[in-house]
Amino acid sequence: MILTVTLNTALDLTYRVPSLRPHSSHRITEVIERPGGKGLNVARVLAALGHPVTVTGFAGGGTGRALRTALAGLDEAGPLTDALVPVAGATRRTIAVVDAATGDTTQLNEPGPLVSPAEWNTFLERYDALLPTAAAVALCGSLPPGVPVGAYARLVRAARAASVPVLLDTSGEPLRRGVAARPDMVKPNADELAELTGSHEPAQAVRETRRRGAHAVVASLGPEGLLAVTPEGRWRAAPPARVSGNPTGAGDSAVAGLLSGLVSGEPWPVRLARAVALSAATVRAPVAGEFDAGVYAEYLELAEVTPEGPAD
Repeated sequence: MILTVTLNTALDLTYRVPSLRPHSSHRITEVIERPGGKGLNVARVLAALGHPVTVTGFAGGGTGRALRTALAGLDEAGPLTDALVPVAGATRRTIAVVDAATGDTTQLNEPGPLVSPAEWNTFLERYDALLPTAAAVALCGSLPPGVPVGAYARLVRAARAASVPVLLDTSGEPLRRGVAARPDMVKPNADELAELTGSHEPAQAVRETRRRGAHAVVASLGPEGLLAVTPEGRWRAAPPARVSGNPTGAGDSAVAGLLSGLVSGEPWPVRLARAVALSAATVRAPVAGEFDAGVYAEYLELAEVTPEGPAD
């Protein structure tokens, strides 16, 4: 079982409009509602790949109930278990407005519910109980109000104490503190790397992130693919051609690919090929955050993974 943690779950709403114009009224042509938050996105992809996955984090209020109902429906497409912790506050909503004329997306994200100390302690008990049955853990996304800024550092240390590989995908101060707890893998994008290290040169920023404690770093570089620096070596991975479409959820699909390869015992080049292929297939999918299975199969064979020498 792979365990994904989404402390700030969301009910994702996508509105499609013919053309988005400021200061005007719009007629929505399509509405899509689905469970969201980075860890839930990762879990959805893993389940579609056939991996048993358990999701935990927080859910509350009417939006939380809608989210959990949608999660129950996802179990039909793959082995997914809901271990979310109820909270008094309402799960946040995220609203994506897609301009059909340009393909551009405008994103509006609510902050999330206030989590009480008692609710946080209940989550910690559940997380610690789930760890012994996990083959790997993914800690993903932002923190809701009330959760300690060092939350991910605490969760990384618990996973390491249980000898469970742990991947961290967050930003800002939670990333800084989480990296210091020495996770097995982090997957920042270029902006998150620059914020963490002060360097806008990805290779240098990745080296600095490893120096700060990360065992392996896989950096998302947008259309340029991935840069990975691990104890086994360094690689760049990219799709065979630039991919156009909606990049929403592409990074989460890359995380799913890395975890899939990890629990399957694949070498780093295969893990990176899966991550790149899933990311590209997500960009090409007609629904934001899903992945096109045909594109995934095609790009898995064609992904370019180039070694760049031993790890520093």
